[in-house]
Amino acid sequence: MPLAEGPAPTCAEPRKKLSFLDEFLTLWILLAMAAGVGLGHAFPEIADILDSVKVFNVSLPIAVGLLVMMYPPLAKVRYDELGRLRGAKKMLSTSLVLNWAIGPVIMFSVAWLFFPNPEDSAFRNGLILVGLARCIAMVLVWNMLAKGDCEYCAVLVALNSVFQIVMYSVLAYVFITVMTPVMSPSTQSIVVDITIADIAKNVLIFLGMPFAAGVTTWYFLARRKGRAWFDTVFAPRISPLALLGLLFTIVIMFSMQGEKIVDKPLDVVRIALPLLSYFLLMFFVSFGLSYKLGFTYGQAATQSFTAASNNFELAIAVAIATFGIASTEAFTAVIGPLLEVPVLISLVSVSLWIKRRYYGADDLPRKAREASRG
Repeated sequence: MPLAEGPAPTCAEPRKKLSFLDEFLTLWILLAMAAGVGLGHAFPEIADILDSVKVFNVSLPIAVGLLVMMYPPLAKVRYDELGRLRGAKKMLSTSLVLNWAIGPVIMFSVAWLFFPNPEDSAFRNGLILVGLARCIAMVLVWNMLAKGDCEYCAVLVALNSVFQIVMYSVLAYVFITVMTPVMSPSTQSIVVDITIADIAKNVLIFLGMPFAAGVTTWYFLARRKGRAWFDTVFAPRISPLALLGLLFTIVIMFSMQGEKIVDKPLDVVRIALPLLSYFLLMFFVSFGLSYKLGFTYGQAATQSFTAASNNFELAIAVAIATFGIASTEAFTAVIGPLLEVPVLISLVSVSLWIKRRYYGADDLPRKAREASRG
């Protein structure tokens, strides 16, 4: 079902398989972590060197890495699809509820479940920042591999990109600063004192600036060269910048946190478990709700992967800018990409199994088809 009347857009799908860089993303991140730990061990003074020059209250090299990391996914968003929002109110409202109400609450709950102690508040904060960052890049790949609705996915990515600028700082302040004393009054004395202005400033810098650059790039180049040229020529050329920026940031982060990692390697596992729980909960809750509402398989798959995926680049950027590059919050956020590829690839297979088991050849839920016959 098209999202609106008129000709359907030419949806530029990702490649029919993951690119070499994306397929081995987990390996690159592990290598970057190892390189960072080795660098920090060989040059203990690197932290002072990195902090010697700052911009936006963040080390200059890190600020550059974060901005480079955020630009490509925001430049590739199909902003013109926002004009097709009419005619899909039910699906879009469901997506907004999943992404900006259910998702943050689930991550908040999971974070408290796995890290209930006052001394673990930094781990909770990092997880909450991850849960609030909605995916705007790799979800296009997962959606394509799972045979989801490409047109609908493009609209949701554009919508979430805009919503993040407005909602991220507000929700981060509510869940981290307001709700923590409510959940556990005894932790109030050690809660990091951050204001909504602190988070909003960092969101505007590390999301707003690349967002503006991405919109400008997309508008002028796509308009001048054509959307087909933009999607098939320009977008693939800038895509590696996101990975390079991410890996550069990870190397620097782990060069400053090498001692912590060597002393407490199990912290990586402790962070991975709630993230895995969040991925699975969001995916199955989204699929179940979409099935109950009678969405087609393509729409349900797109809803589920959009809700289960996260924009780790944004979470890392805000964690570093708000809490510091050597913070546990930043360390927690950077573990997320380690799990993204293996977990989401596995969920693609689960999604295709759900299609075979619960959907008919017409892409409709079997129960809905049976009810229409009755």
